[in-house]
Amino acid sequence: MIDILHAPLPYEDRLPERAGDTVDLVVIHCTELPDLALAREYGERVLYEDRGTGASGHYYIDRDGSILCYVDPNRVANHTRGYNPRSIGIELVNLGRYPDWFHSAKQEMTEPYPAAQITALRALLDHLVERFPSLRHIAGHEDLDTAMVPSSDDPENEVPRKRDPGPQFPWARAYDDGRLGRIKA
Repeated sequence: MIDILHAPLPYEDRLPERAGDTVDLVVIHCTELPDLALAREYGERVLYEDRGTGASGHYYIDRDGSILCYVDPNRVANHTRGYNPRSIGIELVNLGRYPDWFHSAKQEMTEPYPAAQITALRALLDHLVERFPSLRHIAGHEDLDTAMVPSSDDPENEVPRKRDPGPQFPWARAYDDGRLGRIKA
C-alpha cells in the first residue's frame, strides 16, 4: 500500500475531468524551487484567468519521499504543453536552475535526487501502472517541451525553456522494469 497525502489545489474542481483509459503517459518534472512549500504556493497561483486555474503536476514528491496529490489524476492538470489531456505529471522537489531559470551561465542542474525520493517515485509509478492499465509511456518534461527562449542575461542567446528533470535524474534507477517506454517529442 502506498501512502499518498491528498492535498487538492483550490481550483482542482475547475480542471476538466477525463476517462482513465485516455491516460497513457507519465511526465517527470522537477519543481526547480527550493522546497515543497514554495512549490505549493506556485501551484496555487491562478495563471489562466478564464478558467481560474494554474500550472501544476498531479503528484509532488518531496526529498524525504513524501508523496502528495495536488490534482486527482482523473482530471487534466496543466503541466506539459500539448500533452496534458493524456498525461499524469509528477513533480520532484529539486532546485533545478532556481532562481536563475533562464540565465545563460546558470543552466547547470547540480542537485542530486535523494534515494528516498526515487524510491517513492518507483512506488508511485507502480501504483499508477496498476490503476491506469492504459499507461504505456514515460518522459521527462525536457523530452517533450524542447522550445528555446531568450536568456534573461542576453536576449540574443537562447536557453532551453524546460530542462527538467535534468541530467541528475537517475532514469535507470527510477524506472527500469520495461512497463513504460520512454518517449521524446
